[in-house]
Amino acid sequence: MITLVEKVLPDRLGRGFRWLLASSWLTNLGDGLAGAAGPLLIATLTRDPLMISLSALVGWAPPLLFGLYAGVLSDRHDRRRIVLVANTVRVVVLAALVALMMTGSVTVVTALVALTLRSIAEVFADNATATLTPMMVSKDDLVIANARLGVGFITLNQLAGPSIGAALFGLGFLWPFAGQLLLVMAGIVLVSRITLPPHGRQAEDPRPDTVRELIAGFSWTVRHAAVRTLALTILIFNFTFGAAWSVLVLYTQEQLGLGAVGFGLMTTIGGIGGLIGTGLYGAITRRVSLGALMRIGLVIETFTHLGLALTHSPWVAGSIFLIFGAHAFIWGTTSVTVRQRAVPRELQGRVGSVNTICVYAGLVVGSVIGGVLATRFGVAAPFWFAFAGSAVFVVLLWRQLMHIAHEDQESI
Repeated sequence: MITLVEKVLPDRLGRGFRWLLASSWLTNLGDGLAGAAGPLLIATLTRDPLMISLSALVGWAPPLLFGLYAGVLSDRHDRRRIVLVANTVRVVVLAALVALMMTGSVTVVTALVALTLRSIAEVFADNATATLTPMMVSKDDLVIANARLGVGFITLNQLAGPSIGAALFGLGFLWPFAGQLLLVMAGIVLVSRITLPPHGRQAEDPRPDTVRELIAGFSWTVRHAAVRTLALTILIFNFTFGAAWSVLVLYTQEQLGLGAVGFGLMTTIGGIGGLIGTGLYGAITRRVSLGALMRIGLVIETFTHLGLALTHSPWVAGSIFLIFGAHAFIWGTTSVTVRQRAVPRELQGRVGSVNTICVYAGLVVGSVIGGVLATRFGVAAPFWFAFAGSAVFVVLLWRQLMHIAHEDQESI
């Protein structure tokens, strides 16, 4: 057992990272529970399509609205304390929601308000949490540390969490939210055991200037070749990804001829692919440079869209989802590692928030494009758009992607 633990979590990562990893895994499981239960709760309380759509809005709007400020706070104050305070807010909100359910007084409005507040707190917790790993492990160990964090996200947030949350919801509305409440509380206890070094910014600064700090984060991102290329790549490829994936449920029904169970199966297959990518990641990064990985990954993503546009076979589509799931984990872990290695410690929060804005802006714009194309030309049209757009962007970004091979430099 000791040998297995050492293989999964080498001693060199440190005890503090083990506390962080345990907290991340538990809170990811809680997020997975609530990720399934939130929309189910709103759909149970109302059949109004507008109100139901708001349950999705409260998930992606907070990162767009509060992501940049969360980054400023992470660079300005004690990051561990921000995680503790933000998660404490989540606990209070979840406790209030559970109490409303227990008394039978929850309404669609109170549920939406609670889900919104929980999502806002999660933005601040996630941004600060993402800055802790590069403070606790060496640059050379960021690959393995981020891979271990990614395992928890895939297995607990994406695979186990939603299915468990849906099952608990069937037993009673409050159970998945009570489960998340307990898991977040456990995460708070674990993070409280972490000791961090200073990150270059004194919280006692008597005259903080939020606008100036935001500009500094954007300016550093623009001036650093690797991180600038990474941010642009994430923004651009989320336009195309968002367009295709926004109609995925219709695609599985109309083009693949599958029902709701089939849609869930395809997403699960993608998660299994992520687990395969987890197992292969260490071996791959020992043989392939990070810059080359970025190139290979974007080629895979481009042909994923082409394959899904062409096929009507669930078996072929399932194989594509499996490969894409492995790619998504490998590319995502690599991009996080690139950014963490390159960004100075005192700028991790702000540069990370720029990345968050690129992710969600691309998804939102892409989903609108996908909806319009599917309405006018059919469910395959967004995938053709995603293939064509991705192919063009791969060609345009091909040379710039190799800047990522030089991610080890901390500043310009």
